[in-house]
Amino acid sequence: MHDHAPSGGIRDASHRRLLTTALALTATVMVVQIVGAVLSGSLALLADAAHMFTDAAALVVALVATSIASRPADDRRTFGYQRAEVLGALANGVILIVLCTWVGVEAVQRLLAPAEADVQGGLMLIVATVGMIANAVSMWLLGRAQKRSINVRGAYLEVLGDLIGSAAVIVAAIVIVTTGFAQADAIASLFIAVLIVPRAIGLLREVVVVLTESAPVGVHVAEIREHLRGADGVVDVHDVHVWQLTRGAPVFSAHVIVDDAALTDGRAARILSSLQECLSDHFDVEHSTFQLEPAGHVEHDSRHA
Repeated sequence: MHDHAPSGGIRDASHRRLLTTALALTATVMVVQIVGAVLSGSLALLADAAHMFTDAAALVVALVATSIASRPADDRRTFGYQRAEVLGALANGVILIVLCTWVGVEAVQRLLAPAEADVQGGLMLIVATVGMIANAVSMWLLGRAQKRSINVRGAYLEVLGDLIGSAAVIVAAIVIVTTGFAQADAIASLFIAVLIVPRAIGLLREVVVVLTESAPVGVHVAEIREHLRGADGVVDVHDVHVWQLTRGAPVFSAHVIVDDAALTDGRAARILSSLQECLSDHFDVEHSTFQLEPAGHVEHDSRHA
Protein backbone atom coordinates (compact mmCIF):
# COMPACT_ATOMS: atom_id res chain seq x y z
CA MET A 1 0.00 0.00 0.00
CA HIS A 2 3.00 2.31 0.25
CA ASP A 3 3.91 4.61 -2.61
CA HIS A 4 7.69 4.84 -2.82
CA ALA A 5 8.00 6.49 -6.22
CA PRO A 6 7.83 10.25 -5.86
CA SER A 7 6.58 12.05 -8.91
CA GLY A 8 6.58 15.61 -10.20
CA GLY A 9 9.48 18.01 -10.46
CA ILE A 10 11.32 18.36 -13.74
CA ARG A 11 12.13 14.72 -14.20
CA ASP A 12 9.77 14.24 -17.16
CA ALA A 13 11.02 14.84 -20.69
CA SER A 14 8.50 17.61 -21.44
CA HIS A 15 10.13 19.89 -18.85
CA ARG A 16 13.55 19.18 -20.28
CA ARG A 17 12.29 20.20 -23.72
CA LEU A 18 10.96 23.44 -22.25
CA LEU A 19 14.32 24.22 -20.69
CA THR A 20 16.09 23.45 -23.98
CA THR A 21 13.77 25.79 -25.89
CA ALA A 22 14.25 28.53 -23.31
CA LEU A 23 18.02 28.05 -23.55
CA ALA A 24 17.96 28.43 -27.35
CA LEU A 25 15.91 31.64 -27.09
CA THR A 26 18.13 33.05 -24.35
CA ALA A 27 21.38 32.31 -26.18
CA THR A 28 20.09 33.86 -29.41
CA VAL A 29 18.92 37.07 -27.75
CA MET A 30 22.16 37.25 -25.75
CA VAL A 31 24.19 37.41 -28.96
CA VAL A 32 21.86 40.06 -30.38
CA GLN A 33 22.18 42.15 -27.21
CA ILE A 34 25.97 41.90 -27.11
CA VAL A 35 26.19 43.15 -30.68
CA GLY A 36 23.63 45.86 -29.92
CA ALA A 37 25.49 46.95 -26.77
CA VAL A 38 28.76 47.28 -28.69
CA LEU A 39 27.17 49.25 -31.52
CA SER A 40 25.02 51.50 -29.31
CA GLY A 41 27.42 51.98 -26.37
CA SER A 42 24.66 51.07 -23.90
CA LEU A 43 25.70 49.81 -20.46
CA ALA A 44 22.14 48.75 -19.67
CA LEU A 45 22.03 46.66 -22.83
CA LEU A 46 25.39 45.12 -21.98
CA ALA A 47 24.17 44.39 -18.45
CA ASP A 48 21.07 42.76 -19.86
CA ALA A 49 23.28 40.74 -22.22
CA ALA A 50 25.40 39.67 -19.25
CA HIS A 51 22.22 38.64 -17.47
CA MET A 52 21.26 36.64 -20.55
CA PHE A 53 24.67 34.98 -20.52
CA THR A 54 24.19 34.07 -16.86
CA ASP A 55 20.72 32.77 -17.60
CA ALA A 56 22.08 30.60 -20.41
CA ALA A 57 24.65 29.14 -18.02
CA ALA A 58 21.97 28.61 -15.38
CA LEU A 59 19.71 26.85 -17.89
CA VAL A 60 22.60 24.54 -18.81
CA VAL A 61 23.00 23.77 -15.10
CA ALA A 62 19.27 23.12 -14.88
CA LEU A 63 19.37 20.75 -17.83
CA VAL A 64 22.32 18.84 -16.39
CA ALA A 65 20.58 18.61 -13.03
CA THR A 66 17.41 17.42 -14.77
CA SER A 67 19.26 14.63 -16.54
CA ILE A 68 20.86 13.53 -13.28
CA ALA A 69 17.56 13.74 -11.40
CA SER A 70 15.88 11.48 -13.97
CA ARG A 71 18.17 8.58 -13.06
CA PRO A 72 16.30 5.83 -11.19
CA ALA A 73 16.74 5.07 -7.51
CA ASP A 74 19.07 2.28 -6.45
CA ASP A 75 20.07 0.51 -3.25
CA ARG A 76 22.55 3.26 -2.38
CA ARG A 77 20.45 6.30 -3.33
CA THR A 78 17.02 5.05 -2.36
CA PHE A 79 15.27 8.32 -3.23
CA GLY A 80 17.07 8.61 -6.55
CA TYR A 81 18.91 11.75 -7.62
CA GLN A 82 16.17 14.32 -7.12
CA ARG A 83 18.33 16.50 -4.87
CA ALA A 84 20.40 17.30 -7.97
CA GLU A 85 17.60 19.74 -8.81
CA VAL A 86 18.18 21.55 -5.53
CA LEU A 87 21.92 21.78 -6.15
CA GLY A 88 21.18 23.23 -9.58
CA ALA A 89 18.89 25.82 -7.98
CA LEU A 90 21.64 26.66 -5.50
CA ALA A 91 24.02 27.34 -8.39
CA ASN A 92 21.38 29.53 -10.04
CA GLY A 93 20.95 31.59 -6.86
CA VAL A 94 24.68 32.15 -6.46
CA ILE A 95 24.98 33.17 -10.12
CA LEU A 96 22.22 35.72 -9.65
CA ILE A 97 23.96 37.27 -6.64
CA VAL A 98 27.25 37.57 -8.53
CA LEU A 99 25.43 39.11 -11.48
CA CYS A 100 23.72 41.71 -9.29
CA THR A 101 27.03 42.75 -7.76
CA TRP A 102 28.71 43.22 -11.12
CA VAL A 103 25.84 45.18 -12.67
CA GLY A 104 25.51 47.38 -9.58
CA VAL A 105 29.21 48.29 -9.52
CA GLU A 106 29.28 49.07 -13.23
CA ALA A 107 26.14 51.21 -13.00
CA VAL A 108 27.46 53.26 -10.08
CA GLN A 109 30.76 53.83 -11.88
CA ARG A 110 28.89 55.05 -14.96
CA LEU A 111 26.81 57.43 -12.85
CA LEU A 112 29.86 58.83 -11.06
CA ALA A 113 31.92 59.12 -14.22
CA PRO A 114 29.65 59.31 -17.29
CA ALA A 115 31.20 58.04 -20.49
CA GLU A 116 32.06 60.56 -23.17
CA ALA A 117 30.55 58.52 -25.96
CA ASP A 118 26.90 59.04 -26.79
CA VAL A 119 24.47 56.19 -26.30
CA GLN A 120 22.47 55.37 -29.43
CA GLY A 121 18.99 55.21 -27.99
CA GLY A 122 17.28 54.08 -31.20
CA LEU A 123 19.35 50.92 -31.64
CA MET A 124 19.16 50.31 -27.90
CA LEU A 125 15.35 50.45 -28.10
CA ILE A 126 15.13 47.96 -30.98
CA VAL A 127 17.42 45.39 -29.36
CA ALA A 128 15.72 45.70 -25.96
CA THR A 129 12.30 45.14 -27.57
CA VAL A 130 13.53 41.95 -29.23
CA GLY A 131 14.85 40.78 -25.86
CA MET A 132 11.58 41.53 -24.12
CA ILE A 133 9.57 39.50 -26.63
CA ALA A 134 11.93 36.54 -26.33
CA ASN A 135 11.80 36.65 -22.53
CA ALA A 136 8.02 36.76 -22.57
CA VAL A 137 7.95 33.61 -24.71
CA SER A 138 10.41 31.84 -22.37
CA MET A 139 8.34 32.75 -19.30
CA TRP A 140 5.22 31.38 -20.98
CA LEU A 141 7.02 28.12 -21.74
CA LEU A 142 8.34 27.70 -18.16
CA GLY A 143 5.28 29.06 -16.34
CA ARG A 144 3.55 25.78 -15.50
CA ALA A 145 6.67 23.70 -14.87
CA GLN A 146 8.15 26.21 -12.39
CA LYS A 147 5.28 25.55 -9.97
CA ARG A 148 6.46 21.97 -9.46
CA SER A 149 10.25 22.19 -9.69
CA ILE A 150 12.63 24.31 -7.64
CA ASN A 151 15.19 24.10 -10.43
CA VAL A 152 12.81 25.29 -13.15
CA ARG A 153 11.71 27.93 -10.64
CA GLY A 154 15.26 29.25 -10.59
CA ALA A 155 15.38 29.44 -14.38
CA TYR A 156 11.93 31.05 -14.45
CA LEU A 157 12.98 33.76 -11.99
CA GLU A 158 16.03 34.57 -14.06
CA VAL A 159 13.95 34.91 -17.21
CA LEU A 160 11.54 37.12 -15.22
CA GLY A 161 14.48 39.29 -14.23
CA ASP A 162 15.46 39.51 -17.89
CA LEU A 163 11.94 40.52 -18.88
CA ILE A 164 11.86 43.32 -16.32
CA GLY A 165 15.39 44.30 -17.29
CA SER A 166 14.43 44.55 -20.95
CA ALA A 167 11.47 46.74 -20.00
CA ALA A 168 13.82 49.01 -18.03
CA VAL A 169 16.20 49.23 -20.99
CA ILE A 170 13.28 50.14 -23.25
CA VAL A 171 12.26 52.96 -20.91
CA ALA A 172 15.84 54.21 -20.70
CA ALA A 173 16.17 54.11 -24.49
CA ILE A 174 13.00 56.15 -24.92
CA VAL A 175 14.31 58.71 -22.41
CA ILE A 176 17.63 58.95 -24.27
CA VAL A 177 15.94 59.31 -27.65
CA THR A 178 13.48 61.97 -26.48
CA THR A 179 15.61 63.95 -24.01
CA GLY A 180 19.25 63.05 -24.65
CA PHE A 181 19.77 62.14 -20.97
CA ALA A 182 22.43 59.44 -21.47
CA GLN A 183 22.69 58.60 -17.76
CA ALA A 184 19.28 56.97 -18.00
CA ASP A 185 21.24 54.01 -19.35
CA ALA A 186 23.21 53.63 -16.09
CA ILE A 187 20.09 54.15 -13.99
CA ALA A 188 18.36 51.33 -15.87
CA SER A 189 21.36 49.08 -15.21
CA LEU A 190 21.19 49.79 -11.49
CA PHE A 191 17.45 49.19 -11.52
CA ILE A 192 18.01 45.75 -13.07
CA ALA A 193 20.44 44.79 -10.29
CA VAL A 194 18.10 45.99 -7.53
CA LEU A 195 15.17 43.98 -8.92
CA ILE A 196 17.13 40.74 -9.12
CA VAL A 197 18.41 40.67 -5.51
CA PRO A 198 15.11 39.79 -3.70
CA ARG A 199 14.40 36.98 -6.15
CA ALA A 200 17.88 35.54 -5.71
CA ILE A 201 17.57 35.66 -1.93
CA GLY A 202 14.13 34.03 -2.07
CA LEU A 203 15.46 31.19 -4.21
CA LEU A 204 18.41 30.60 -1.88
CA ARG A 205 16.07 30.63 1.12
CA GLU A 206 13.96 27.91 -0.48
CA VAL A 207 17.08 25.86 -1.18
CA VAL A 208 18.05 26.13 2.50
CA VAL A 209 14.59 24.89 3.54
CA VAL A 210 15.02 21.79 1.38
CA LEU A 211 18.64 21.04 2.33
CA THR A 212 17.94 21.44 6.07
CA GLU A 213 14.95 19.07 5.65
CA SER A 214 12.59 21.60 7.18
CA ALA A 215 8.84 21.25 6.64
CA PRO A 216 7.78 22.77 3.30
CA VAL A 217 6.52 26.33 3.43
CA GLY A 218 2.77 26.30 4.09
CA VAL A 219 2.77 22.81 5.60
CA HIS A 220 1.65 22.72 9.23
CA VAL A 221 2.67 19.52 11.00
CA ALA A 222 0.23 20.06 13.89
CA GLU A 223 -2.67 20.36 11.45
CA ILE A 224 -1.69 17.15 9.67
CA ARG A 225 -1.28 15.32 12.97
CA GLU A 226 -4.75 16.35 14.16
CA HIS A 227 -6.27 15.43 10.81
CA LEU A 228 -4.79 11.93 10.96
CA ARG A 229 -5.94 11.47 14.54
CA GLY A 230 -9.50 11.83 13.31
CA ALA A 231 -9.22 8.80 11.04
CA ASP A 232 -11.25 5.73 11.94
CA GLY A 233 -9.33 3.32 14.17
CA VAL A 234 -6.54 5.80 14.98
CA VAL A 235 -5.82 6.44 18.67
CA ASP A 236 -2.86 8.78 18.36
CA VAL A 237 -0.12 9.97 15.97
CA HIS A 238 3.47 10.77 16.91
CA ASP A 239 7.03 10.81 15.56
CA VAL A 240 5.86 12.96 12.63
CA HIS A 241 8.36 14.09 10.00
CA VAL A 242 7.72 16.15 6.87
CA TRP A 243 10.42 17.28 4.45
CA GLN A 244 11.09 17.69 0.73
CA LEU A 245 13.35 15.90 -1.68
CA THR A 246 12.89 18.89 -3.98
CA ARG A 247 10.06 21.24 -4.91
CA GLY A 248 6.91 19.24 -5.54
CA ALA A 249 8.19 16.08 -3.84
CA PRO A 250 7.18 16.20 -0.15
CA VAL A 251 7.87 13.17 2.02
CA PHE A 252 5.97 12.21 5.18
CA SER A 253 6.50 9.61 7.87
CA ALA A 254 4.75 8.98 11.20
CA HIS A 255 4.03 6.40 13.87
CA VAL A 256 0.32 5.71 14.25
CA ILE A 257 -1.20 4.09 17.33
CA VAL A 258 -4.33 2.13 16.44
CA ASP A 259 -6.90 0.05 18.32
CA ASP A 260 -5.40 -3.26 19.37
CA ALA A 261 -8.24 -5.07 17.60
CA ALA A 262 -7.40 -3.35 14.30
CA LEU A 263 -4.16 -5.31 14.09
CA THR A 264 -5.93 -8.65 14.41
CA ASP A 265 -9.28 -8.23 12.66
CA GLY A 266 -7.89 -7.23 9.26
CA ARG A 267 -8.57 -3.51 9.47
CA ALA A 268 -4.89 -2.50 9.43
CA ALA A 269 -4.65 -2.45 5.62
CA ARG A 270 -7.81 -0.34 5.37
CA ILE A 271 -6.53 2.12 7.99
CA LEU A 272 -3.18 2.43 6.23
CA SER A 273 -4.88 3.06 2.90
CA SER A 274 -7.16 5.73 4.38
CA LEU A 275 -4.21 7.54 5.98
CA GLN A 276 -2.28 7.65 2.71
CA GLU A 277 -5.35 8.83 0.82
CA CYS A 278 -5.87 11.51 3.46
CA LEU A 279 -2.37 12.88 2.95
CA SER A 280 -2.61 12.71 -0.82
CA ASP A 281 -6.06 14.32 -1.08
CA HIS A 282 -5.86 16.97 1.64
CA PHE A 283 -2.15 17.81 1.84
CA ASP A 284 -0.82 16.83 -1.60
CA VAL A 285 1.71 14.36 -0.16
CA GLU A 286 2.17 11.35 -2.43
CA HIS A 287 5.08 9.67 -0.66
CA SER A 288 4.15 8.63 2.87
CA THR A 289 5.29 5.94 5.28
CA PHE A 290 3.34 4.90 8.39
CA GLN A 291 4.29 2.58 11.21
CA LEU A 292 1.18 1.11 12.81
CA GLU A 293 1.55 0.37 16.53
CA PRO A 294 -0.71 -1.16 19.18
CA ALA A 295 -1.85 1.04 22.04
CA GLY A 296 0.51 -0.67 24.46
CA HIS A 297 3.61 -0.08 22.37
CA VAL A 298 6.38 1.83 24.16
CA GLU A 299 8.77 4.06 22.20
CA HIS A 300 12.47 3.66 23.04
CA ASP A 301 13.28 7.14 21.75
CA SER A 302 11.03 9.99 22.88
CA ARG A 303 12.96 12.78 21.17
CA HIS A 304 10.70 12.86 18.14
CA ALA A 305 7.60 14.94 17.57
